[in-house]
Amino acid sequence: MHVPEGNVERSKKLPEIFIHAEDLCFSYDAEGPDAHPALKGVSLDIQKGEYVAVLGHNGSGKSTFAKLLNLLLEPTSGKLTVAGMDLTSSGIEEKDLLDLRRKVGMVFQNPDNQLVATLVEEDVAFGPENLGVPQSELRKRVDDALNTVDMTSYALQEPHRLSGGQKQRVAIAGILAMQPQCIIFDESTAMLDPNGRQEVLRTVKKLNREQGITILNITHYMNEAAEADRILVINDGKLLLDGTPDEVFAERSVLQEVGLEVPQCTELIHRLRERGISLQGSQISDAEACADMIARAWKAKHGKGGPANG
Repeated sequence: MHVPEGNVERSKKLPEIFIHAEDLCFSYDAEGPDAHPALKGVSLDIQKGEYVAVLGHNGSGKSTFAKLLNLLLEPTSGKLTVAGMDLTSSGIEEKDLLDLRRKVGMVFQNPDNQLVATLVEEDVAFGPENLGVPQSELRKRVDDALNTVDMTSYALQEPHRLSGGQKQRVAIAGILAMQPQCIIFDESTAMLDPNGRQEVLRTVKKLNREQGITILNITHYMNEAAEADRILVINDGKLLLDGTPDEVFAERSVLQEVGLEVPQCTELIHRLRERGISLQGSQISDAEACADMIARAWKAKHGKGGPANG
């Protein structure tokens, strides 16, 4: 397993561990010759407040990993601790499960599967209301959640009349009203158009930067992954890469071997370097940084006046 060293230093700066996995395994058929291991010995720590993207081709195990984090699936073996709760313990009771799912919310691919009420504000209230939150506090939670995702003006709208991006933001508001410490986005932008994806991505970054919510974004969009602080790449049930976007996308050949690409700006930098063009810098996951790198190389070769002086 190739794990970039840069992640070690980052962990020192964020000492509070929110998710701890140690030799974590899961099989859909737990025993016997039909056992199908979806996760194989995954070990990692995710710190409180981190924004982590999880990459992998279909069937790699990334969604299985996500579903273990709030016990939609139960680990077959190994150790998994989330928010201080040992999820591999046999002593987990129903009240513990409810507490876990309040702390770790999940937004799925199709928002229609999470919208259950006839009005937006009723949908946002559904989760906390079922937890027994008093009406006085419930109203504030709903208002705050809708405000956070910029959907206050749609509170009395019917969810089925909203766009895909708006529906997904309502689904996020429903999770926020539960006051989670962590939100998992399981390919939550896969069914959206580019504008819808940007709406949701802006909301995700806002939740992380302004509220300190731990984010796991499972995605197959490389440009989305580049927005995260850290990327995990899971392949064939194993943790293949773990590092910053720049560290992970520097491993282009490793990613290509497992059927993954890099962002377009990163691919351009790799191809220019392969042609012998000297580009100084390691920030290769951000389009503006890549453009600046290319501009500096151009000026170094042609001078301040550009090609007219060359």
